[in-house]
Amino acid sequence: MSTLWQDIQYKLLKSGNKVSLLIGINVIVYLAINATAIIEQLFTGFGNSTILAYTNEYLLLPSYLPKLLYRFWTPFTYMFMHAGIFHILFNMLWLYWMGQIFEEYLGNKRTIGLYIFGGLAGGLLFVACYNLLPAFASINTAAGAPLVGASASVMAIVVATATLLPNYTISLILIGPVKLKWLVLCYVIIDFLGIAGSNAGGEIAHLGGALLGFIYIKQLQRGHDWIGSISKLFEAKPKMKVVSHNGPQKKASTVPRQDEVDRILDKISGSGYESLTKQEKETLFRASNNNEG
Repeated sequence: MSTLWQDIQYKLLKSGNKVSLLIGINVIVYLAINATAIIEQLFTGFGNSTILAYTNEYLLLPSYLPKLLYRFWTPFTYMFMHAGIFHILFNMLWLYWMGQIFEEYLGNKRTIGLYIFGGLAGGLLFVACYNLLPAFASINTAAGAPLVGASASVMAIVVATATLLPNYTISLILIGPVKLKWLVLCYVIIDFLGIAGSNAGGEIAHLGGALLGFIYIKQLQRGHDWIGSISKLFEAKPKMKVVSHNGPQKKASTVPRQDEVDRILDKISGSGYESLTKQEKETLFRASNNNEG
């Protein structure tokens, strides 16, 4: 058991893999709330949980503006909550599959930031649509429609990955090889068509996260890495080193120029990672290592 706990600690905190950290946080939150609620209901009766009622009231994102004013933390908390076992299962599978590809090509310094900004974008679009669009406002849908789940956050990472690597191919059971651009395009179309269904708020939030992921990668390819810039604000500053001019000096490491990295990212976006030369792959690898610190 101690070895298992050490493995979990390493995977979540020491491996540097931010996808694993996000999955761990989501799973821990889900288990903590639902396991406690089940224990409570063993004594109070199933379907009668004050714990679930409390979390739904204070941790989900309300679309009703007067309520949102004094639940101002919910745009952050809702993206780590889930409505059921299959809800969290499919979200975490998508996050794992696409997050691994995302970190392979862009490093791990942007994953958490993109997850949070994607969730915020999805929540913002959800609240805006439920209060401004006649289809929802006319029947006062916002009065009792909270948003729950990591779907918008995950969608931001999924679409960002497909925008960066549109021709990256994965194999699907019963379907075979599929390029990311077609897979994600189908997913976005399904979400759009689902707005007229029973989970309109969730589908709208998905689209908000998807839009954020698409815009982020397009801006990154133009040299504007605003998520990476925010991440650097929280990095520890390196200690100043005093170098003697009399002693041996180390050869300075070559850090790729930003315009060169942008050119390579543009090439990946247009023709895929496989089109890169060996030198371009090494340049991207050095840039990723430099970004990870």
